Amino acid sequence: MWRIAVVIAASGALAMSGCANNTESGGSETKTTAAKVDKVDAIANSVPEPIKSSGKLIIGTDPSYPPNEFKDPGGQIIGFDVDLMNAIAATLGLTPEYRASLFDKIIPSVQGGNYNVGMSSFTDSKKREEQVDFVNYFSAGSAWAQKVGAGINPDDACGKKVAVQTATVQDTEEMPARNQKCAETGKPAINVIKFDDQTAATSAVMLGQADAMSADSPVTAYAIKQSNGKLEAAGEIFDSAPYGWAVQKGSALAASLQQALQHLMDNGVYRQVAANWGAQNGMIDKPVINGATS
Repeated sequence: MWRIAVVIAASGALAMSGCANNTESGGSETKTTAAKVDKVDAIANSVPEPIKSSGKLIIGTDPSYPPNEFKDPGGQIIGFDVDLMNAIAATLGLTPEYRASLFDKIIPSVQGGNYNVGMSSFTDSKKREEQVDFVNYFSAGSAWAQKVGAGINPDDACGKKVAVQTATVQDTEEMPARNQKCAETGKPAINVIKFDDQTAATSAVMLGQADAMSADSPVTAYAIKQSNGKLEAAGEIFDSAPYGWAVQKGSALAASLQQALQHLMDNGVYRQVAANWGAQNGMIDKPVINGATS
């Protein structure tokens, strides 16, 4: 039977597909476990013929969003999303091929057929569903981080400098809404500092170039964890919404991904991958297509 080894790391650690163990930048060994994920013919046969014939699943991603998708010290794209998509591809009998991209270029590239799937912690929204279809696989909110003791209140941040990644919901929805409230109360606007990747946005807070950052809750939590005590949460998680994998509008690939994910939920691999990255809080019970509520 066709089979692929999906290598997944112990909680909070880095992973590399195909390796028995890794070494983090600090030099300590990281133990890994390999989950064997078999091709399921009944699901694999539902994949659109051009993709099935190619044997590849081409995935566009912005690998600057740890722990979901990012590069290890050797330059390999890893993360929670990557481990889960590796298992999805294995179920479909396909070899995943990851292509790094700027975040705001991914959906247009899916629309244009350059990528089969957009996988980059996309929040599924009604607006984005006008462009692509989404297969929902996770739930996340937004959360702020600040330097320890900075005293930033997200609900009273008018006049502060806040770092975000360009084209994320924090950039296109959260900040405009917050600035509208600032204007209505006669307060100075939030100075929104935009970056092409999340790593740079996080670094801006660490370096004092921004007062705080706003990102998806698992990303903010991971940034705080990796900051060696320099960052802390500012406020609570808010505006929880589904993550989705983006595919072309009307593509039968959406149903294939949905079936593969349901299979991984049923056999426990989904839970295992989430647990290995400390992402259990965002697990969902049932995958849906285009499940946005706003």
